[in-house]
Amino acid sequence: MITSIDITGVKYTISPATRRYVTKKIGRLDRYLPRHARKSATADVKLKEVNRDNGNKYEAEVILTVPEKVITASDSTVNMLAAVDIVEAKLATQLTKYKALTMPHVGRRRLFNRFKRS
Repeated sequence: MITSIDITGVKYTISPATRRYVTKKIGRLDRYLPRHARKSATADVKLKEVNRDNGNKYEAEVILTVPEKVITASDSTVNMLAAVDIVEAKLATQLTKYKALTMPHVGRRRLFNRFKRS
């Protein structure tokens, strides 16, 4: 679990239920990280209330700092918890790509099986 999560609200008061939900969702992203990056990963979560033409919308932005890279994702929807869910899915895909690039053996198995041997 990512232990250092900083949750801030910009023009938005964060309820304890929302804080628990964000901590649970963003904290579970460590399963997509390589083992060497789990201890030093930090997350900065910004929850914003944005007044748009369609009415009040909520925006969630997560900045995840891992060794040698900074991964960001943001999304805005009508519901704050839905925005957190979408951002979590975006971060999960970015972290799997990060893991495939940093770990030399992940994603390169059966490379020689693709070539025809004669």
